[in-house]
Amino acid sequence: MPAVVGAIKIVNVGTGSVVHIGDSIQIAPSSVAKTFAGAGSFNTGDGLRIYNMVSSTNTYDADLADSIITSADKAVG
Repeated sequence: MPAVVGAIKIVNVGTGSVVHIGDSIQIAPSSVAKTFAGAGSFNTGDGLRIYNMVSSTNTYDADLADSIITSADKAVG
């Protein structure tokens, strides 16, 4: 059944995101990211008090690949 869509407003679209309006059979976004951050890195809000006297972030990663993404259109063949 066709979708009925009213007014929309898209403010921001990131690199790994999908914006789809209407009917669809399959949507498969593909994105991989790795983030290293120390203590208190992702705190948000008003009036925060964060006390991190000693902080270290282990960035050692022995494996070669964390996630291997294969696109569905490339896998068929």
